[in-house]
Amino acid sequence: MNTEASWLPAALTGPERIVCLTEETTEWLYLLGEERRIVGISGFTVRPRRARQEKPKVSAFTSARIEQIVALRPDLVLGFSDIQADIAAALIRAGVPVMVFNQRSVAEIFGVLDQVAALVGAQERGRACLLQFRERLAQMQQAVQARLTQGLRRPRVYFEEWDEPQISGIRWVSELIDIAGGEDCFAEMAAQPLAKGRIIADPLEVVRRAPDIIIGSWCGKKFRAEQVAARAGWQDVPAVRDGQLFEIKSPEILQPGPAALTDGADALHRIVTQWMDRHA
Repeated sequence: MNTEASWLPAALTGPERIVCLTEETTEWLYLLGEERRIVGISGFTVRPRRARQEKPKVSAFTSARIEQIVALRPDLVLGFSDIQADIAAALIRAGVPVMVFNQRSVAEIFGVLDQVAALVGAQERGRACLLQFRERLAQMQQAVQARLTQGLRRPRVYFEEWDEPQISGIRWVSELIDIAGGEDCFAEMAAQPLAKGRIIADPLEVVRRAPDIIIGSWCGKKFRAEQVAARAGWQDVPAVRDGQLFEIKSPEILQPGPAALTDGADALHRIVTQWMDRHA
C-alpha cells in the first residue's frame, strides 16, 4: 500500500513564480541565483540592469497592473511598506498570495533578506552574502574608529530624500550615516516611519544645525546641488560654504535591501571619510 499522500509535492522548493513590486527583492533574488523564479518586476528597477531586459514590468511604486499580475499566475507577490497596501489588498481580493515587508532599520533589512532567502530555499547562500555585508559594515566602523582615535571628529550630515517639501531622517539611512562615520543632523526623525512625519517644516532649521556635508537623493529625481546652495539663508551653512554637496542615486541608498548595505553605505563612507581626512 502506498502511504505517500498524493497531494504532497515531490520537493518543497518554495514559490516558483514571484512578482517583485520593488527593486530590493528583485536584486536579492538575482544575487541568490534564483532569478528564474521572478515573473514580474517594478518599472523602477535598475538593479540589476539585466532584469529590465529579462522580466515584464508590472508595477510602479504606488500603482500596479493588477490584471497583468494575475495573468502571470504568481504563487507569491513581494511588496514593501504601507504605501503598497492598496496594491496588496487588490491582489489578495484577486486570490493572489502576497507578502509585504516594512523594514525600516538596518537590522530589519538583514532580517527581511534572510526571510526571502529562506522562502526560496537559498538560506545558506543568503546567509553567506549577509555575512559579507556585515563584515563590510564592520570594516567601515573600524576605519571610522581609527580616525576618531586620531582626534578627528564626525562631520554633521544632512541627508535630503526629497526637496519640496524637504524630507530627511529615513531610519536605515540615518543608521548607515552613523556606521559610515557621520552624525545625522536629523537623527530624531528616524523614529517616524512615514515620510509625512519626516517633513522639515522650517528650512532654516537645517541652517541652524549647520551640516558639514549635504547629501541628496531625491527619490528618482536628479539632485540639484546648485538649487540647494541657492536656498534663502543657506549660504553660511558649512557644507554650502565649503562645496560639500553630493548626490547618491536613490537606487543605491533608498532601496531597503542589498544596495543600501553595499553601494549606498560605501558612498556614504567615502564622502564622510574624505571630509574627515581633509580636516585632520
